[in-house]
Amino acid sequence: MLAEPEENIELSVVLPMYDEQDVVTQSVSVVKAQLESCGRSFELICVDDGSTDATAELLRGLAADDPRVRVVELSRNFGKEAALAAGLGRARGEAVLLMDADLQHPPELIPRMLELWDQGYHVVSGVKEKRARESLTYRLMARVFNTLMGGAAGSSFHGASDFKLLDRQVVDALLACPERARFFRGLVAWVGFDTAEVPFTVAERAAGESKWSTLGLVRYSIRNLLAFSALPLKLIALLGFGVLLFSVALGAWSLYRYIRGDALTGFTTVILLQVIIGGLLLASVGIIAVYLAEMYDELKRRPIYLVRSERHTGRATRPRSELESSHKEIRS
Repeated sequence: MLAEPEENIELSVVLPMYDEQDVVTQSVSVVKAQLESCGRSFELICVDDGSTDATAELLRGLAADDPRVRVVELSRNFGKEAALAAGLGRARGEAVLLMDADLQHPPELIPRMLELWDQGYHVVSGVKEKRARESLTYRLMARVFNTLMGGAAGSSFHGASDFKLLDRQVVDALLACPERARFFRGLVAWVGFDTAEVPFTVAERAAGESKWSTLGLVRYSIRNLLAFSALPLKLIALLGFGVLLFSVALGAWSLYRYIRGDALTGFTTVILLQVIIGGLLLASVGIIAVYLAEMYDELKRRPIYLVRSERHTGRATRPRSELESSHKEIRS
């Protein structure tokens, strides 16, 4: 077994995982090798997001063999955003690197990202330059989502990813954000700080299959858009003004036709307009209802995630309370 890690840790690496038994050992090995070549003190925080396969068991074995590997097991599948929050809340390094466990985020870029951090950048973002084989539906959804989020955040989300290296100052700023519905990429853009970009080509998965379904991606996109931005509400207001202007113009045109003695007959136009306006009203009420549901979830103040156990150097530790509230760690 390796010696205990130094207390002064320069880099923490967070790897969120869900049902990654086919790649977990390879991923940890490759990332560790790359970090060791950099000659810096580090810790590897593997967050098991309620996996149903052997991921947690394999991680426990890796933690038993290397004190630099820490394992955080969530009580169930809370989602990637919660897993990232759990990793950030436990990172002790002066910088924190977040990357996917399937090796689609290239570990060979870690030295370059550290170099940019050494130059004074607080955020080093991996930007997708080329993508691996993806379905047309996925690419279209990604483009639409990034365009909408870019407009909402006031910054470009083209090629955005969760592959980021963050300075401790940025990590502390993120942990100070109290919201339960979190969107990591959006929050990083919101907190600001000096940012550098590193383009990369998304590699094929080292093993296994993606756990994202089309429906899951749609839900993820909608939830993040509503949680991070009031853009849909603003669009409702603009749509309302647009319908109002159209109604005024239509009324003026109808009055003009009436004065000329050429008034429209029949109710087809009226019925069609009622159907259109009724549909717009129902859609608007639906969007407002979703926002109210998100507000309701926030007001309940439930924790972002619950931790079942943590392991370091093979020893299991219990959370600080029977059911750990992440709000204590997120400093709300």
